[in-house]
Amino acid sequence: MWNCSFVNKYQLFFMYLFILGIDFKIKTVELQGKKIKLQIWDTAGQERFHTITTSYYRGAMGIMLVYDITNAKSFENISKWLRNIDEHANEDVERMLLGNKCDMEDKRVVPKAKGEQIAREHGIRFFETSAKANINIEKAFLTLAEDILRKTPVKEPNSENVDISSGGGVTGWKSKCC
Repeated sequence: MWNCSFVNKYQLFFMYLFILGIDFKIKTVELQGKKIKLQIWDTAGQERFHTITTSYYRGAMGIMLVYDITNAKSFENISKWLRNIDEHANEDVERMLLGNKCDMEDKRVVPKAKGEQIAREHGIRFFETSAKANINIEKAFLTLAEDILRKTPVKEPNSENVDISSGGGVTGWKSKCC
């Protein structure tokens, strides 16, 4: 049985995240015969969340940086976010760069080659995605989870469940903005 004050505080925490505009999701996937629980935090990369997101970096095991291929400013901000990750996240955090809205080729202002170049310079994976058309979304999350799983020591050799959600990251399963 849950303590009522605990449940109320838990609900207030999520209400606080909602008011701030931070989206929080939990997604369970199965990889390599293990159930993996992903704890996903989506701050939409907005400047007003800068101080909040840097605190989430510390416990993150994986971070997805998403820019909009139809918005040059969102791509220009990627370098700043990468510096923030370098300053505030664990050094072994998995990072991934995603160019979103690849279904809007006619409105593209950021060439795919630019995304590939910055990813190569930082030694991170790169995908172009579309949340609207569901292009590479699942692939990106599963790839990041697999990369994290490869680094994560399993406590029990025969364990069938691995929780890679400690601390939460600054990622999002599906943004409400797209």
